[in-house]
Formats: sequence, structure tokens, C-alpha cells
Amino acid sequence: MKIVIANKSHTIYADIICKTIEDAAQVRGTGIAKRKPAYITTKIENGNAVIALDGDKFAGFCYIEAWGHGKFVANSGLIVHTNYRNLGLAKQIKQVIFKHSRTKFPTAKVFSITTGLAVMKLNSDLGYKPVTFSELTDDQSFWNGCKTCKNFDILTRTSQQMCLCTGMLFDPKNNNKEASKEVKENVFKKLKNLKQNLFLKKDKNVK
Repeated sequence: MKIVIANKSHTIYADIICKTIEDAAQVRGTGIAKRKPAYITTKIENGNAVIALDGDKFAGFCYIEAWGHGKFVANSGLIVHTNYRNLGLAKQIKQVIFKHSRTKFPTAKVFSITTGLAVMKLNSDLGYKPVTFSELTDDQSFWNGCKTCKNFDILTRTSQQMCLCTGMLFDPKNNNKEASKEVKENVFKKLKNLKQNLFLKKDKNVK
């Protein structure tokens, strides 16, 4: 298994990457924005992605997005093919893309929005901390990318202040790893309760 910074030779995997992301969204039943092969290809050609390969077989992927003129970057589209899950590959990919992000954008704040508890744990281990959406990028291009997510109506109703995703941030100016485990667990509990309430309200509206 190799995890490498993607280059033009890896654009042949763009279709399977998008298909794997779409399939994962359907299985999980959670909000995951769709990606198009052309967009993934651009990220690969610009050197803003990492890919995991088992020989010539696609195993996993993640890419970097820059927002607010490079003040913020996000590690997006983290995905592992179904044949390679439960092997710790997602954690390895996350570590490589995070290091690559810090190398290319050393002064940028690295952020993430996700509904996945596993991704939250990976982020926390790297030094991210839970934050409100107001502390993330105000670049509207980023939030427009949520339009293909099935929960976009919640984001719209709350004026982009909250959704079912949790916002997390790594600020290179702060030593986020010093945050106590107790504080992080309390924040996660509050966010979890908020999301449960949002789910209940959404179900009532559907009925």
C-alpha cells in the first residue's frame, strides 16, 4: 500500500473517487457533498491531493481546498474504498494530507466540517478543536459547495451558522493539543445534542 501526493498520472482515478464518495453518502445516509471528476482532476493536477494505491488499485483519497486567499485550507473528500476499510487507512491518509497542507500553506488555519465521529476523532488527534461556523472561512464559494448535500436546507435556515456537520479548526498560532480531553468531550456532547434536536425538528417538518 502506498500513500503519495497525487500527480497527473493519477487523474485516471477521478471517476472511481467520485463514485466511491457518492456511494458512501448513500450508505451512511448523512450529508456528503458530491464531487465531479473534473473538479477532482484539477486538485490532482495542482498537487493538492493524496491518493492511496494498492498496486494499481484505488484504495483511498483526500484533497486540499484553499479559501479566503489562502488564509484557510480544508482537507476534503476523505474517502476509503470499501475493500480497504477498517484497516486504519483513513487515519494514515489524514495524517499525510494534513502534513502536506501544513507544508504548502504553513500559516493557514486548517478546518473541517463533518458528520462523521471517526473523522472528528482523527481531527482531534491532529490538534483540531471544535468551533462554531463563524470561526471558519467566510468565503461563500466554500459554503456554495454544500448545495449538493441533502442537509443544505438546514444550513440555509440557520444563515450558515450551524448544520448537522461539526466545525473543527487547527490554528497554527495556537497549541490546540493542549486543550484538555474533558473540555473537548464536553463540546462534542453539546454539539451532539444540538444535532439530535435538529434531526427531531427536521422529522417534524417532514411529517
